[in-house]
Amino acid sequence: MAARSVGSRLMVYDRTCGGRWGLPGLTFSWRLGGVLYRALGRLDDWKGVASWPEALDWLLARSRERPIAEIQFWGHGNWGCVLIDRVPMDGRALEPSHPWHARLAELRERLVPGGDSLWWFRTCETFGTARGHAFAKAWTRFFGCRAAGHTYVIGPWQSGLHSLRPGEEPHWPVEEGVPPEVRTGMRHALWSGPRVPNTITCLHGRVPPGF
Repeated sequence: MAARSVGSRLMVYDRTCGGRWGLPGLTFSWRLGGVLYRALGRLDDWKGVASWPEALDWLLARSRERPIAEIQFWGHGNWGCVLIDRVPMDGRALEPSHPWHARLAELRERLVPGGDSLWWFRTCETFGTARGHAFAKAWTRFFGCRAAGHTYVIGPWQSGLHSLRPGEEPHWPVEEGVPPEVRTGMRHALWSGPRVPNTITCLHGRVPPGF
């Protein structure tokens, strides 16, 4: 908790998810969430972005004067990755040969030291399946911080929330949130709900203890 008193709490969201036929899309919901969370004192700043380089550049610019205690990303996800404008970021981005690696390595130095800072992927199913386990382990080891993510498709209910610290092994089942139909080609996890393990709502601003 001490880290949050000295570091910024920042959120980025995918601004490319507009609705069809003039209707509001998910970007509208994520923007509204940023406004609400800022008003409630849960965030110090937030920004909608259209690409991963834009997201990382903003985080780096925003942390020049003050380290980061928490980063939340609101957008789409799939098993073992997160997406902006349908472009995935997965464990390959942490490799030295990847074009985003230098930004990620620089951002690592902007986190509050001590391993207590948090990356929270408020995205569908990112921590699900063996791919999600591998992503969680790679991310925490690279950044030396805690990471949190979900194993279910999320919305107002956000289920399967788990967090991992560097050096830990994932403690949630590899099949959590995975439908039986996945072997026949289903590409997404089960939907969140109030009776599903480790469920919060979109109004929760903290990872509960034990998750």
